[in-house]
Amino acid sequence: MTDQNLAIIVLAAGQGTRMKSATPKVLHHLAGVPIVTHVLATARELDPAVVLTVVRHERDKVAEVVTAHLPSAVIIDQDETPGTGRAVEQAIDGLPADFGGEVLVLNGDVPLLDAETLRELVAHHRESGAAATVLSSVVPDPSGYGRIVRRADGGLDRIVEHKDATAAQRAIDEINAGVYVFGAGALRDQLANLSIANAQGEKYLTEVIELLRRAGSDVAAVPVGEPWKAEGINDRAQLAEAGARLNALIVRGWQLNGVTVQDPATTWIDLTVTLDNDVTILPGTQLKGATTVAKDAVIGPDTTLVDCEVGAGATVKRTDGTLAVIGAGASVGPFSYLRPGTVLSENGKIGTFVETKNAHIGLGSKVPHLSYVGDTTIGEGVNIGAGAITANYDDIDKHRTEIGDDVHTGAHNVFVAPVRIGDGAKIGAGAVIRKDVPAGALALSVAPQRNIEGWVEKNRPGTAAAEVAERARSAQKADDGSQRQDG
Repeated sequence: MTDQNLAIIVLAAGQGTRMKSATPKVLHHLAGVPIVTHVLATARELDPAVVLTVVRHERDKVAEVVTAHLPSAVIIDQDETPGTGRAVEQAIDGLPADFGGEVLVLNGDVPLLDAETLRELVAHHRESGAAATVLSSVVPDPSGYGRIVRRADGGLDRIVEHKDATAAQRAIDEINAGVYVFGAGALRDQLANLSIANAQGEKYLTEVIELLRRAGSDVAAVPVGEPWKAEGINDRAQLAEAGARLNALIVRGWQLNGVTVQDPATTWIDLTVTLDNDVTILPGTQLKGATTVAKDAVIGPDTTLVDCEVGAGATVKRTDGTLAVIGAGASVGPFSYLRPGTVLSENGKIGTFVETKNAHIGLGSKVPHLSYVGDTTIGEGVNIGAGAITANYDDIDKHRTEIGDDVHTGAHNVFVAPVRIGDGAKIGAGAVIRKDVPAGALALSVAPQRNIEGWVEKNRPGTAAAEVAERARSAQKADDGSQRQDG
């Protein structure tokens, strides 16, 4: 049920200069989705009365992603006054004036913080009666983070930003995780008192803690049990570290749900992927986007599937596929390239060094090796010989090739689209098919073979080929002469 006494503010206004990217930090992808969407998903799990997301840098791009993933979120535009304090100050104005519950402040670049940890934080805050509760973290290297300064009795005194900290304060290894729970009334009262008298010239939200203490209110800091949950992402190295940790959690989750992952260290699975039980994933596999894999399918090794659908019992090895459908019991690979629009029906085959695009391959049909099949419909029970090419492009438009049921083609055929091959037809080896082939017909395009004697010696004199050809010709003449004498 909705917690009517809880409002959540997600801070997503920053540029993230350390990412050194034209893309806003919170829109970089982690496990297949933008960083900020992980935070929004956690916020949604808490079922608050309202989620307010503060945006500024690349405002429209960030707001679009936020709205797509959490349509109920209220977008708050931060003005040019910098700082988290100013962001929260403006977000508070988006709450009803009579809202008297708790305000949970989350950072849009802290994606691994789970809902259970936040529930415990909110519960601790409510039980303690504090005006503010900060989530803290004890880390081996606190450089760059705000320090939790405690009183002699262990209670929270204040938070000091790294650039404003003394040498003694910088030695503190308990840091501010950037997650806060405030009583709405206490927060409103103190936001108006924030100053910019600091090294950054910003309105720090952390200053609210000190102001509340001076006003005689209780404040608290609660260390997170597992520090990695509260780690933010500020650069691409941290993005990779968070990605690896999250992927390990995703892989383990699927293993516990009945999926065999032979080598978790080389297997990457996006958060948006769906796997049935008894799926087997072999080393070097990446499953991305909206990929779904049905029971008993075997994927890998060395396979990447993006937004693909794999049927039950299918095998896909050493394959790159995007927006493709692979039917139950089908076989793909090794070294296949499935481009968007590929549909391989049940028990079909796309084999070694085959590229397909916008192609529908019928029930039990096979394209075993060394072929390109583009803009093509293939019927049931078809076997496409090695080296087949559907020539679908005439330099202006793309055209389709249609191949009926139970067609067998020869090696090294070229189908010049648009062209249709009738049911049960046969295609001879090397044939170039420019016209429709009737059902049951044998199509041939045969040119007589011509041998031009002495061409190499005449046109490539002095080459190794000419020399060995001349020796062979001389030897043949001598052998012919010897046979005539014996006769």
